[in-house]
Amino acid sequence: MKKTALYDKHVSLGAKIVPFAGFEMPVQYSGVTEEHFAVREKAGLFDVSHMGQFFIEGPGSKDLLQLVTTNNIDTLENGKAQYSCLPNENGGIVDDLIVYKMEDDKYFVVVNASNIDKDWNHISKYNTFGATMTNASDDMSLLAVQGPKATEILQKLTEVNLSEIPYYHFTVGSVAGVNDVIISNTGYTGSGGFEIYFKNESAEKLWDEVMNAGESEGIVPCGLAARDTLRLEKGFCLYGNDIDDTTSPIEAGLGWITKFDKDFVSKDTFAKQKEEGVTRKLVAFELTDKGVPRHDYPVVDAEGNVIGKVTSGTQSPMKKIGLGLAYVDKPHFKLGSEIFIQVRNKNIPAKVVKAPFV
Repeated sequence: MKKTALYDKHVSLGAKIVPFAGFEMPVQYSGVTEEHFAVREKAGLFDVSHMGQFFIEGPGSKDLLQLVTTNNIDTLENGKAQYSCLPNENGGIVDDLIVYKMEDDKYFVVVNASNIDKDWNHISKYNTFGATMTNASDDMSLLAVQGPKATEILQKLTEVNLSEIPYYHFTVGSVAGVNDVIISNTGYTGSGGFEIYFKNESAEKLWDEVMNAGESEGIVPCGLAARDTLRLEKGFCLYGNDIDDTTSPIEAGLGWITKFDKDFVSKDTFAKQKEEGVTRKLVAFELTDKGVPRHDYPVVDAEGNVIGKVTSGTQSPMKKIGLGLAYVDKPHFKLGSEIFIQVRNKNIPAKVVKAPFV
């Protein structure tokens, strides 16, 4: 198992460590609910250094990314980021990712930890454009400072005016005396905040500096479990659960990042799905009775016929009800539809709702 540069720090703080995507990662510190509310109300600090980072540059870099991603790279300006996905040749998703345009002919791509090698091989396969690709995943660390107090906390450590970085934009600057830090506003918790990317050797220093700067604001270290409940309350997809090699972006409700004004892998498949409609869709649902939905629980109709399965589920700390995401067959994926989640052989009633949940 790999370890991030902050592994010893997590152990010293008493984190519960679990294997995740090939890494030894902190799943929780003080507890999921406490960490969840800290991020919703104050601030939390996450080590997400397990994520993959590629630099793709040179004259062919834009053409390569245009071909392998569903979103339109042409709309990216320097200092702007874009959520997108890598489609495979069979109309599925290799991974979802964020593309940052550093400068003309230089892009920074952030991918999921479990897919680093897979994504690298997939993008490389299409690199007939002579783009220079660098896998910086093992050399970089990533901290996410999330919550309504995050800007206030991080602003103490940098001269960069954080209020001038809109959502899905970024800049490069100095943080706590560490230079060349990518400061990005692309959070995965839905509570605002920033991500900072930097070289591994500065990891412990920056962790300590952020924690010290946030002490008076109530910042707490947070693990992957709270990250999951936070993203789920906002209806954000998690690769491996809600999207994978067998799901299309149209089925997953990611039509908004699938742009047909350019050529890309599986374009014709997705265009057909958009035009003709799909037979199943990823929906958000809330239980209308007590129960906690979990990954892979069956979804059934009123007669007990299986019509889908849960991809992500939890007891929402904010709403105090069971909720989640599920692929559901037509016509049951319409808003307001009543469906049932099989929880320990009991069919618990649920309703299809619009995300986000909070």
